[in-house]
Formats: sequence, structure tokens, C-alpha cells
Amino acid sequence: MHAPDAPATTDAPIDSGGGRFVFRAGVFDAPTLRRALTRIAHEIVERNHGPDGVVLVGLYTRGVALAHRLAVSIESFEGVSVPTGALDVAFYRDDIGLRPVQPLGPTEVPDITDRTVVLVDDVLFTGRTVRSALGALLELGRPRAVQLAVLVDRGHRELPIRADYVGKNLPTKVAEDVQVRLSEVDGGDDGVEIWGPPETGGPRGEVVA
Repeated sequence: MHAPDAPATTDAPIDSGGGRFVFRAGVFDAPTLRRALTRIAHEIVERNHGPDGVVLVGLYTRGVALAHRLAVSIESFEGVSVPTGALDVAFYRDDIGLRPVQPLGPTEVPDITDRTVVLVDDVLFTGRTVRSALGALLELGRPRAVQLAVLVDRGHRELPIRADYVGKNLPTKVAEDVQVRLSEVDGGDDGVEIWGPPETGGPRGEVVA
């Protein structure tokens, strides 16, 4: 859900793994990102008529950090500690055999039986990671319901999957990359940026940012 990290303090081109990317636009700074998560936390509580019976499960890597932040936010205004967990979907992806399997961390999920599980991730793109997460989750128990919270929905879905809670709907081009930085994962300040391949727009076909 998250491509290689862009430098936090420069708009110099970066190597995305498929070519050089350049900075396109800033989407969230740290205060805006914090407000988006606070809003999502309130929406989760409102939709589920309180925090009781809710479990937050983050998808590695940044979804785990976001799930913990949501739990802290809910506790700040509800006075209730919401259980959180972490889910690694590496062995449930639909491209196993096409690419190396790269586990990202231990799966640690509390009891989800007859509970409402909110899967948490940073960026929703094709929907394939979420499909993998559903497969992994349902091997751990039978939740009452499964919901999805994402910081950014960038579109381009390949599967019929929709987020219940969205920090920002962000129109993007398929070739662009949405970069999410979280202080506890990446260091530095929180932020969300769009990076993309250089465009040829000069009078002689020069490459422009």
C-alpha cells in the first residue's frame, strides 16, 4: 500500500524502483494528518454506538502505527481502551509465486470473535492488500463485522472493496505514488505527499517536474 519512501526535505527526483520520481504535491502536514485521524476516531465510535466490542487491527507497516494512534484518540474522549492488533498479510497475497514473499512483522491480534474489527491501513489503492487481510483475519476468528479505515483513498480499485472511514479521497494517476510518513515509523514529521514520474512538457520535449 505504500511505495518506497520519498525524502522528507527535498524535491529532488527519487528512485521509486521503477524509475525516477519527482515531488508533485503535499497532501497532509502533521496537524492536518492529526485532525484527519481524530475525525476517523470519532466516526468509528459514532457508527458503532460506542467503542465497546471494537477491535482495531493495523496492516503492516504504517497501518499498525495508525491503529495505535486511533486507539489513543478514542481513549482520550471515551475513557475506554480499545484493543489493537497487527496483521501481516504477506502469505495471503494473490501474487505469491510472482514475487518473493517478504514478511513484515508478527501477526498479533486479540480475540475477534463476535467483535467489530476495524482494519486500518495508510493508503487504499487496488484493494488487493485488503482482500489479503480479510483472508488472514478470518482464519483467526469469526468477527461480527469487518470495517476498513484508511488515511488516504487514492482510487484505481481492482476489486469491489470500499473503505468505511477515509481521511482523504485523493484523485491520482496510476503511475503516481502516494508517500506517507509517520514519525514512529519513518522519523521526522508526519506527512503525505504525491510523487510521480517526470513529465515531458517543454517546447523541445524537455523533462519537467
